Amino acid sequence: MANTNPHIVNRKAHFNYSVEEKFECGLVLKGWEVKSVRAGRVQIGDSHVYEYGGELWLCNAHMNPTDEISTHEKANPTRTRKVLMHKKEIMRLIGRVERQGYSLIPLDMHFTRGRVKLTLALAKGKREFEKREDESKRQWERDRQRLMKTRSRGR
Repeated sequence: MANTNPHIVNRKAHFNYSVEEKFECGLVLKGWEVKSVRAGRVQIGDSHVYEYGGELWLCNAHMNPTDEISTHEKANPTRTRKVLMHKKEIMRLIGRVERQGYSLIPLDMHFTRGRVKLTLALAKGKREFEKREDESKRQWERDRQRLMKTRSRGR
C-alpha cells in the first residue's frame, strides 16, 4: 500500500537559502501527477519558481509516473507546472524578487483537504561562509546534547 499522506520535502532549501517568508499555494497538475505525489514519487530538491507573464511557474520538479498511468497520455516528468496564488500576492512576490534579490524556492509538497499544495518560500541565497557557520552551530548543538546526555548518566 502506498503512503496515504506523503510529505515531499526540499532538504537543500534551508542549507542553501535563508527563508524570510512562507506561502502555501496550489498547483495545476494532471491526474497521473497527483497519483505520483500521493505515492511519494516526487523530487523537488533542484526545483525553483520563476515568473513569466504575471504568473508563477514551478520548474525542474521531477514527478516519476506511477505504473497505472493512462495509455492515451504521454507523461513528461519534468514539465513546467503553473503555481496558483492570488494576483495581489503574486505581484508583491514578483516585486520583492526583482527589486530586493530574493528567490522563490519550493520547501515542500503536501496534501491539504485532498488537494496538492506547495509551500513556497521567499528566500535569499546564503554565501559559503554562512553555510559553514550554520553547519558549525548544528555540530556544536549535537555535541552539546551528547555531553549533557553523558553527564546526566553520571559518567
